[in-house]
Amino acid sequence: MKIRLEETPGGGAGQAVTFSLQEGDLVHILHPEQIIAYRGPSHGRHDRLMNVKGIYRKKKLLRADMSGPCQFTAALPAGIGMREIPLQDQEDMLYDFRHVFFYTQGVSMQSRFLKIKNMFVTRDAIKMKFSGEGSIGILTQGPVCQVKLHPTEPIYVDAGSMIAYPENAQLDLTVYGNHLASQHMNYHWKLTGEGYVLFQAGRQNSRLAEEMNDESVIRRFLREVIPFGGVFIK
Repeated sequence: MKIRLEETPGGGAGQAVTFSLQEGDLVHILHPEQIIAYRGPSHGRHDRLMNVKGIYRKKKLLRADMSGPCQFTAALPAGIGMREIPLQDQEDMLYDFRHVFFYTQGVSMQSRFLKIKNMFVTRDAIKMKFSGEGSIGILTQGPVCQVKLHPTEPIYVDAGSMIAYPENAQLDLTVYGNHLASQHMNYHWKLTGEGYVLFQAGRQNSRLAEEMNDESVIRRFLREVIPFGGVFIK
């Protein structure tokens, strides 16, 4: 299977994603209404009702099973991008099922309940564990970064920017830096383990844009001076 991403002129009208499937390829599309063009035999697309869990979590009734050989193009709205994540050698990823665009044959899914502290920060009780041999396509808002974890040397990731991580990763909610730095940052996940963590850039863009657009000097001063002012003063 090959995937080609096409940016529209100006970058503000969305993105087109073209899938090219060979004989034997099978892709499950969880947003079939986004498919805008198809080339191949009519029986190459088979829509089916999702199971009860899928309907509840995805808020969708149907998925489209696309089998090769065929080629089709899906449209994504402005501000939404797609990233293909390959899985192999017993790798796994915990991810929000609502933001999955596709997954290929060979990928299995299992529900995982989060720990209480994780629920409090992510505002979600369940994530989906993807594992097996294949790939998944995730929907994101902003560029996605992928960093390999280390068993003992932690990486700190903004809690609101992290989008996927291995099930066996060790997570601790914390801040870092000196006293002043720790007072003026969002909570971060401290991660160690094996595998990769994914996080998206763009969460901080709105704040920077506000600061560049003549934001109140008093509000900016209070946000920087008051402990955890960046959390309470928006």
